[in-house]
Amino acid sequence: METETMTDADWGRLQEAAVDAMRRAYAPYSKFPVGAAALTDDGRLISGCNVENAAYGVVLCAECTMIGQLHMTGGGRLRAFYCVGGDGAVLMPCGRCRQLLFEHRAPGMELMTVSGIKTMDQVLPDAFGPDDLVEY
Repeated sequence: METETMTDADWGRLQEAAVDAMRRAYAPYSKFPVGAAALTDDGRLISGCNVENAAYGVVLCAECTMIGQLHMTGGGRLRAFYCVGGDGAVLMPCGRCRQLLFEHRAPGMELMTVSGIKTMDQVLPDAFGPDDLVEY
């Protein structure tokens, strides 16, 4: 259970990075570019964009490419997250991506949502994660 919150995130910087990533999206089929950005527990700013494919089911969400960058640049945990759509407005991650963010979160991770800043526990209550597999 998350108890700590990270209120020192620079949300403006995260929004700018998410918008920049969105502008690099490859979305020729849906015409729905998405950008994501996060701050890591060691202070890095990472980002990702959606990358579509003619076989629609194998689309990479912006969060997926961002988590790839997380691991390619040293790993760590996410402490603050921001996602935008093609108009630059806040966009909520899909269910699959919420699960991905949950798996890579730092304690108290916060997300900018369409309803304001929320913790990961508020966005994905009672989530299934790596700790649930330990007992099996």
